[in-house]
Amino acid sequence: MTVESEIRDRPYWKSTPLEEMSGEQWEALCDGCGKCCLVKLIDDVTDELHYTDVACRLLDCHSCRCKDYPNRKAKVPDCVILTPKLLEDLVWMPSTCAYRLVKEGKDLPFWHPLVCGDPEMVHEAGISVRGRAVSEDLVPDEQLIEHIVEWAE
Repeated sequence: MTVESEIRDRPYWKSTPLEEMSGEQWEALCDGCGKCCLVKLIDDVTDELHYTDVACRLLDCHSCRCKDYPNRKAKVPDCVILTPKLLEDLVWMPSTCAYRLVKEGKDLPFWHPLVCGDPEMVHEAGISVRGRAVSEDLVPDEQLIEHIVEWAE
């Protein structure tokens, strides 16, 4: 195998920098876990980050996809539109996030749809929020601390 063919045959997430990916490539990196849509809390004293099992009101907790992806920023003003540049500052991205993994030079896990070809595998592998998250519409802010979880990190 030549160096040229080896480079050509590599998956795009291994050969294309995040900043150079097409919109379609960028969107396909999302594994559909829904973890980035969970409410996170930061301890005022220690600055420690805590994930909760409480999801943004726009997250469909079964499909783990946004109910109104094109208009999410208008409906949820603090929604973060992920970009390669912004990714550098987002310390709260889960350790399993494909964007984070690619940025860190790591490979995608076996359950990622781009690797296995099955968008359900992220759920079957127990990585997603499916069956474990509840909408923020059902949890008052003063109860968020009671919803801190470790599985989402």
